[in-house]
Amino acid sequence: MSTLTQAAPLLLRFPFAEDRQLRLRPELDMAKVEDFFTFCQDNDELRIERSATGELSIEMPTKYLTSKRNALLTTYLGMWNLQNSLGEISESSGGFELPNGAVRSPDAAWISHERLATLTPEQRDGFLPLAPDFIVELRSETDRLPALQEKMAEWRDNGVCLGLLLDPTTRTVHLYRPNTEPLLLNDPETIDCSPELPGFVLSVRMLFNLTV
Repeated sequence: MSTLTQAAPLLLRFPFAEDRQLRLRPELDMAKVEDFFTFCQDNDELRIERSATGELSIEMPTKYLTSKRNALLTTYLGMWNLQNSLGEISESSGGFELPNGAVRSPDAAWISHERLATLTPEQRDGFLPLAPDFIVELRSETDRLPALQEKMAEWRDNGVCLGLLLDPTTRTVHLYRPNTEPLLLNDPETIDCSPELPGFVLSVRMLFNLTV
């Protein structure tokens, strides 16, 4: 993942040709979430995040194995949600505007119906202006672990009730809950996500054991 650091007022201008992959309209101001949303839509083949201090992180499409794990992860969460109807889920392209101003997109997320009901239709038609109740980040072989740990702490500090950092490279799970230090689990077979997600048991070892 490469990082582009922006200075105030976070107004970016790139003289890209029409056929270049990364596009930015000259009038867009990255400090405005509406303009940042437009920028992301213009470049929807990329995964783009904005930090609380205005840094843009641009991630290229993942390798097949990571994509395969992401798909299975989202399937597990989606099946549980269909059976329980307690909220809604999103996959890795879903963006969330956090209270600290960052815009992040976890690999999988779940938001309760009660919290979604507090948003207007206009707020739901873009990046959701809240932190999900539950998120999962899945480390790929090119991700730096310290950067992911910082991101997990940001999720926790901005209102996520339960966050899981899955690391297939070391077969570990870092579990984050509010007001506590992360819990490190070594090669667990499953993770019980109760009480935040009642009855949801994530088959971690199945994800770790996937191969190309």
